[in-house]
Amino acid sequence: MSSREFTNKIPPVFQHDENLRKNYPFIAGIDEAGRGPLAGPVVAAAVILPRETIINGVRDSKKIPEKQRQRVFWEIVRSAYAVGVGIVGPDVIDAINILQATKRAMGLAVKDLTTRPDLLLIDAVKLPDIDIEQRSFIKGESVSASIAAASVVAKVVRDDMMLGYHEQYPDYNFRGHKGYSTKEHMENIRLFGPCPIHRKSFRKVMDVQLPLGQGVES
Repeated sequence: MSSREFTNKIPPVFQHDENLRKNYPFIAGIDEAGRGPLAGPVVAAAVILPRETIINGVRDSKKIPEKQRQRVFWEIVRSAYAVGVGIVGPDVIDAINILQATKRAMGLAVKDLTTRPDLLLIDAVKLPDIDIEQRSFIKGESVSASIAAASVVAKVVRDDMMLGYHEQYPDYNFRGHKGYSTKEHMENIRLFGPCPIHRKSFRKVMDVQLPLGQGVES
């Protein structure tokens, strides 16, 4: 199949990246999982996909059923030119805030790549400390296949970590909610207090333990 025939058949998110590869052979998509939860790390992934490669099912990781997400994850790992992962734990999140921790995780993911990218495609943020050309997109998973692939990798890695934390702290049922602020999770924090992986700087974590009107100052 010629390159022209290939590009006429691929989905728009893959077409977007394929067009960029004419000038940037190695494109790294970057995304994170875990900005919103009350517990656990924020995990970022950077993925460089080869040219003329389609991976069925690649899209925003939150829209992929869990069993299918595992299949897509391994397809990405097998197909990718390079995959990098960055992890920043709750202690650092509390120290520097979740946005800065997300950027740090993304930077670590880029450094974890075995090949230096020519261009970074990033979901929603920019990384000022990295000297590589960058483009940032709101809802980047719907724009770029590389960003969508990174969202899948980050989500699967983080979910697996939360399963491990479930075994360590079973009172909180991290297996069920992965640290997000579900009604069950909030009730468990109220009953047992925060555990070592809870983000103490998050208002919901601390306020839930206190009588009404005695919340943490903003």
